[in-house]
Amino acid sequence: MNIRLYNAKILTMEKHKDVFEGEIWIKNEKIAYLGETKKLQAQITGDFPTIHWDLELDCGGNLLMPGFKNAHTHSAMTFLRSYADDLPLAEWLNEKVFPLEAKLTYEDIYQLTKLAILEYLSSGITSIFDMYLIPDAVAEACSNLGMRCVLTSGLNRMNSSIEQQEQEYLKWNKKSNPLISYLLGFHAEYTCSQEQIYRISQLARKYRAPVYMHMAETRQEVEDCKKRTGLTPARYLDTMGIFEYGGGAFHCVHMTPEDCEVFRRRRLHVITNPSSNLKLASGIAPIAEFEKYKIPVAIGTDGPGSNNCLDMFREMFLVAGLSKVVSQDASAVGAERVLRMATVHGAKAMHLFRADVLAKGKLADLILIDLHQPNMQPSDNIISNLVYSANKSNVLMTMINGRILYRNGEYFVGESPTDIIDTCNQIIQKLHQA
Repeated sequence: MNIRLYNAKILTMEKHKDVFEGEIWIKNEKIAYLGETKKLQAQITGDFPTIHWDLELDCGGNLLMPGFKNAHTHSAMTFLRSYADDLPLAEWLNEKVFPLEAKLTYEDIYQLTKLAILEYLSSGITSIFDMYLIPDAVAEACSNLGMRCVLTSGLNRMNSSIEQQEQEYLKWNKKSNPLISYLLGFHAEYTCSQEQIYRISQLARKYRAPVYMHMAETRQEVEDCKKRTGLTPARYLDTMGIFEYGGGAFHCVHMTPEDCEVFRRRRLHVITNPSSNLKLASGIAPIAEFEKYKIPVAIGTDGPGSNNCLDMFREMFLVAGLSKVVSQDASAVGAERVLRMATVHGAKAMHLFRADVLAKGKLADLILIDLHQPNMQPSDNIISNLVYSANKSNVLMTMINGRILYRNGEYFVGESPTDIIDTCNQIIQKLHQA
């Protein structure tokens, strides 16, 4: 399809490029042209080629920008939203989450993931980094509804295997499905055996591939690892060869200077999840410290069972606000850096290098933000407004791979949102009664 998005303010997220008035042309899944209105008008002459547009959309002076990259999710955990809230992490996981997860089928995960996708789209999220049981079910849901998804394994002592992960890695990196890719991973140091971790490092070496996992989410996790191995999780996994080809970790709340040095040396990504860490009382990640070590930080919501809202606007505000409180410095971790975490850094952590910024030849994964609502006025500093003032109600449109999937409150995913919600509620009722 040929789509023209005009009369827009554009924030490309390229370095040193300010917001400008212009338009974007999309051909199939890519951006074919992006430029300032005044420059385009100067180029147009009488013999300018006529383009047949399948859709021309007047953006009404609102903002086009890259979609948010939700760099840590457990999408199918929608069945746990507002269930077993207000419990410590260990009790929440072992007594509430794991027993119910054991009942999930492929079809359950497929349907429950679709519910999360609806929320992602209305939140301006154009790609997710998903770790959950049965990755194939997550991939099918994302592919059918049009969501871009990077899969990773939640391998642990109870779930999956090295052989299964290798099969998934090869299957989803064949590029036969442009929306789905796969990065190596495992749940966490404390849920895997030493042999499993060693074999993952061997797999990473075989494919020269990065690896991702939960790390240093709680103080107890770190202390237990030190008792078992004599090292913090970051240092222990480094000695096991896990980070030879990069990667990153989710949460990273309780990190030492030595851990930060491992991340700096190995060029690892931190993926922070402030809402989940607050709700589970895990702590506050030292984002300003990571920046001192030049560690790239991305942002994720975590799953809807521990968040409970899949909202990147809330995450951005918390990353900025909590960093200022922890640092006791109101200038720490400013709005532009946080917005970059939610877009560019997330794309790089997920190896979505063609979806990081808006530019010619990049993938058409973008969103339209309403600048005319009261919470976005005055509009003198759009970037600050996005981080400190905006919310999900400002998302007018979400486009992924050149397809408009959400616009003005309507979904264009090939299925009825009501049917998806009804099906998921039936599954949730079944799981809680079984």
